[in-house]
Formats: sequence, C-alpha cells, structure tokens
Amino acid sequence: MNIPAWGWAAVIVGLLVILAFDLWIVDRGEAKEFSLRQAGFWVGFYVALAVLFGIGLLIFAGPTKSGEFFAGYLTEYSLSVDNLFIFFIIMSRFAVPKEYQHRVLLIGILIALVMRGIFIAIGAAALNEFHWLFYVFGIFLVYTAYTLIRDHGKHEDDFAENILLRAARRWFRTTPDFVGHKTIVKIDGKRMVTPMLIVMIAIGTTDLLFALDSIPAIFGLTQDAFIVFTANAFALMGLRQLYFLLGGLLQRLVYLSYGLAFILAFIGAKLVLEAAHDTVSWAPEIPISVSLGVIIVTMVVTTVLSLMKSRKDALAAPAEAEQH
Repeated sequence: MNIPAWGWAAVIVGLLVILAFDLWIVDRGEAKEFSLRQAGFWVGFYVALAVLFGIGLLIFAGPTKSGEFFAGYLTEYSLSVDNLFIFFIIMSRFAVPKEYQHRVLLIGILIALVMRGIFIAIGAAALNEFHWLFYVFGIFLVYTAYTLIRDHGKHEDDFAENILLRAARRWFRTTPDFVGHKTIVKIDGKRMVTPMLIVMIAIGTTDLLFALDSIPAIFGLTQDAFIVFTANAFALMGLRQLYFLLGGLLQRLVYLSYGLAFILAFIGAKLVLEAAHDTVSWAPEIPISVSLGVIIVTMVVTTVLSLMKSRKDALAAPAEAEQH
C-alpha cells in the first residue's frame, strides 16, 4: 500500500497515545502487582484493537491486505509467546519486584518497538533492492525451525547479556537495589541509574534479538512495510499483559517450540518458492488465505496437544510418586 506520511504519523501517534494511556492507568496510585483480571482485560483490549484495525484494512484496502495483516499479527504474537520464557528469566535474574514488573515490560517493549521499526525499514529497503535476500530469509527461517526443535526445552539457558546491556552496566553508575520504579536517582550529589533501567534495556534489546527470526517470518507473508510494522506493533503492545495472564500456563505449553518451528519452516519454504516463481514456472505461489489457515490450525493443535500432555503428566505424577 502507498501510505502517505500523514498516515504513518497518525498510526504511530495513535499507538503512542494508547501506550501512554496504558502507562498512566497502571501507574496511578501506589505500585501494586498486576492482577489476572487486569491482565485479561488489557489482553482483550489490545486483541480487539488489532481486530478492528484488520477490519479497517478489509474495508479500505481489501481482503488481501487484511489477510496479510492478520497472518502477520498471529505469527508475531505466536513467536512473542516464546519470548515470554526469556522475560521470566530476565525478571528472575534481576529480582524485579512483582509490583514493578508491568512498568519494566511496558518501557522495555516500547524500546523494542522503536528498534524493530528501524529494523523493518532497513529490511523493506533491502528486499526491494536485492531480490536474492528472499532466498536468504527463507533458508534462515528453515534453519531457525530446526534449531527450535533441536533446542526444545532449553529455555533456562537462553538468556545471555548482549553487548548493549554490558555497555550500559559499564558506562553507568548503578545503585545496588531498586529505588521504587525510578530509573535515575541522585545519591550524595551524583546521578546514578537503578537496576530498573538496566532490566528495561535487557527486555528491549533481548526482544530485538528475537526479531531476527520474527521479522523475516512476517516478510515471508507480506512485503508491505506498513503491514509489517503495524502487525509487530499490535503484537508487542499486547505482550506485556499476556506475560501476567499466562503465568504458569507457559510451562504447560510443552509443544510450543514444535508448533513455532513448523510455522517458521512453512513460511521459509513459502519465501523460497515465491522468490523462485519468477524464474521457475513450476514454483507455486501460496495465497495468504492458505498461510493464515496454516498458522491458525498449527497454533490451535499445538495448544490443545500441549494441554493434553500436561494434564496427562499431572495425573501420572501422583501414581509414580506412590510407586517410589
């Protein structure tokens, strides 16, 4: 779509207003732990916004663009669920008090959104200029799918401090403990940053590393930079509340990596086939309706099988304990 500058500006300003309103609502009064009821409301709110945006695209841009948005949104949201494992590890490693975790996630995700926007702009320009990058992205996604299966169940070792986080630790004086939800404080006349700022940087920059597979994945569904950006934005905006809503449920999604691996492999193959379509007559073009159906069915089947397996294991555990 040829979106004018004012259209981009309107969407970005609208997203920032929503995030600012979200932050204002959450931060009113004393800091307190995010409740399941709050999390459920906000997850529903952000999903509803994404659905309304997709319906708007259906009305003003047609079913193809709307389908691309929903396929991209579901793909990004699904891949983001896997990121939540790492967010749990980061929160635990930095011992973030529960009442401040929602603020950490909001600012961290805002950092991630800005960095993804830059990454998307570069990726869109590169793909437009160098057609062979579609093959690179496709092969990379298939390889990523393989690594997800190979490293299934190894989430506890996934987090390592990246170069930006290490630089922040080295450059800034840091207080030993959290000082409320403040990121910068003045102690004995010297300005210092708190662990709150460090963990926000950790969330934002770690998410960018995950974007190395999620951004190529959505470019496999659409090359429209506007749709790529908005699908990422809506997926990230609802991620914070999903963190609190899912909680221990994440541990029960035992087949999540397999489902994500299948989606990435499918999109990778789709990228390669569509890149080859211009030169090889037999290479098919996979319509967006098929891609959307594959993504939905895969995530539903993955979730159902995971919950069935977890329930079976939970029922078997008492019997095994009794035998021992």
